[in-house]
Amino acid sequence: MGDWRRSIGDVIKEERPGLEERMPMYGGQAVIEGVMMRGTRACAVAVRAPDASIRIDVKDLSTIYRGRLAKTPFVRGLLILWDALVLGMGALTFSANVQAGEDSKIEGAPLTITIVFSLAVGIGFFFLLPVGAALFIERIFAWPGWWTNFLEGLIRLAILLGYIWAIGFIPDIRRVYGYHGAEHMTINAYEAHAPLTVESVSSYSRLHARCGTAFLLTVVVLSILIFSALGPLPLAWRLLSRLVLLPVLASLAYEYIRLSARLSHYPLIRPLFAPNLAMQELTTRRPEPQMVEVAIAAFQALQSAEGSASNPA
Repeated sequence: MGDWRRSIGDVIKEERPGLEERMPMYGGQAVIEGVMMRGTRACAVAVRAPDASIRIDVKDLSTIYRGRLAKTPFVRGLLILWDALVLGMGALTFSANVQAGEDSKIEGAPLTITIVFSLAVGIGFFFLLPVGAALFIERIFAWPGWWTNFLEGLIRLAILLGYIWAIGFIPDIRRVYGYHGAEHMTINAYEAHAPLTVESVSSYSRLHARCGTAFLLTVVVLSILIFSALGPLPLAWRLLSRLVLLPVLASLAYEYIRLSARLSHYPLIRPLFAPNLAMQELTTRRPEPQMVEVAIAAFQALQSAEGSASNPA
């Protein structure tokens, strides 16, 4: 049976419902030859340097993550989006600089330009390009606006899945996917109160219900429903609505994932995890032991920064 099917019971903690609410909700992401782990008060990045050593960078999070806004429904989702952009780009920059060395660091204006350009390309490719493609098909077949919006959503979903699948053949991206799997396995081991050793962590699933992949997939699926309900719009209004509603989609996606995790012990809710876990088959790979070691180092650095005791097991 596939890894994602075996892990459904693991990730929803069917024998210990509500565990997600009692333990810190750690998360993270894979970077270049490393892993970023994020907690409630700090984040830590561990990267395997060219000399085989592990470099670690720890930063405190803004107090906004522990304030009232972080607990406000439909606002906290925007914090997660901001978190993914700012912390994620910072972690990627650190990992790239470790690989490049002191003489080739990316910083200052070049870094800002790179980030802005990457965001613009991402939004254009995943949100605006499907609008143009669907409108082109509408004019050829004279379809009504509702069907065009629905087709736009399907094109967006196809682009997302196709992009993730295609870049998985790039050797460097395959390694990033391996570190992504190591990140999930480390968090799964921690949530199971298992020892944080390479041997122990390697026995856990590389899939996790709170993965950012689930967030992206949920955003795209919700965009199909919401944009379809808007009906026919001129091209300029279509493009503007997609940009304006992007934060709304992010908020709704976060609340959906949070609610699903809270109700995960109900049998009728469990199938909702299946598409997210199945998609992680594309974005994670079985990591090498050295990758797991880096993920553990990032997690332990995070725990130390947040003042918590090491894993009790």
